[in-house]
Amino acid sequence: MRGEPVFVIAEAGVNHNGDLGMAKELVDVAVEAGADAVKFQSFRADNIILRNAPKAQYHIETTGADGHQSWYALLMTQELDRTMHEKLIAHCRDRGIMFLSTPYDEESVDLLQDLDIPLYKVASTDANNLPFLEYIARKGRPMILSTAMSELEEVRCSVDAIRKAGVDELVVLQCTGSYPAPPDQANLKAMLTLGEACSVAVGYSDHVSGFNAAIAAVALGACVYEKHFTLDRTLPGPDHRISLEPNELKALVAVIRKTESMLGDGIKRVMPCEEENRLKLRKYITARAHIAAGEKFSPENLTTKRTGGVGFEPKHFTHLMHYKAAKPIQADQVITDDLIERRSK
Repeated sequence: MRGEPVFVIAEAGVNHNGDLGMAKELVDVAVEAGADAVKFQSFRADNIILRNAPKAQYHIETTGADGHQSWYALLMTQELDRTMHEKLIAHCRDRGIMFLSTPYDEESVDLLQDLDIPLYKVASTDANNLPFLEYIARKGRPMILSTAMSELEEVRCSVDAIRKAGVDELVVLQCTGSYPAPPDQANLKAMLTLGEACSVAVGYSDHVSGFNAAIAAVALGACVYEKHFTLDRTLPGPDHRISLEPNELKALVAVIRKTESMLGDGIKRVMPCEEENRLKLRKYITARAHIAAGEKFSPENLTTKRTGGVGFEPKHFTHLMHYKAAKPIQADQVITDDLIERRSK
């Protein structure tokens, strides 16, 4: 993916609240925003969590304490069955956007493989789950790995395991596992560290509020970018409050594309918009004072001024010191070739 436009993943996640109609609306929003892919989450609650596992704090803040609804019960309401997967894939195909889903268990990996998903995006929660990473990698599809809550050595081990299992096309995402993530803990430069340490393409999974992290990530070389979005931040559920609303997602994609265009190709050259100003603003060699015919050019009688693009560029200034004036030259007159006595050295 290096050298290509940033691959923007609109992360619907579980913001469909178990409703297929809402999930399809999220697909439509991602299409209208200009995202490259829309991503959901595939899991069976029984496969990924104990029934009495305590909620994370941000789940308590957004969905209530365990006594109100357990984490297990919450996840049960967010499951997508095979039929819902099939209908979402068909809807994505009709709308011209890539369908992706993060699997959280082997059963869901098998389902996605059977549905011919183009690549696997692995969540940070499984960034150190070597058996699971190897299971996915053996499916032979490209992978994207998020790395929130991970030390560098853990990521190295995971990348090695993925490669040994047969995957060469791998992108590793820097991510901070807090919802929302404090801007001063985004640690975007870790993308560069991951790329160098693991010899992989890198990207950013963004939990920071606003657009600033996206701009910085693209500027630092992210080839994949991911951000949660929702139909409405006030909807019930754990992730809505940290998600972009439709108009914000569209604005974000536009900002990313604008940032890409601003980065350019890295070749230092005169840009088309500069051509006129290059002539009008740059200085050229002129007479500092009256110069008599036969008088040798010197720093005392030559200077540089804006001429509108006429005359010799300043790089020729020292060279002109070897020549004399071919005819009288008035102060402020532009030095042109016909004013130089070429026989004199």
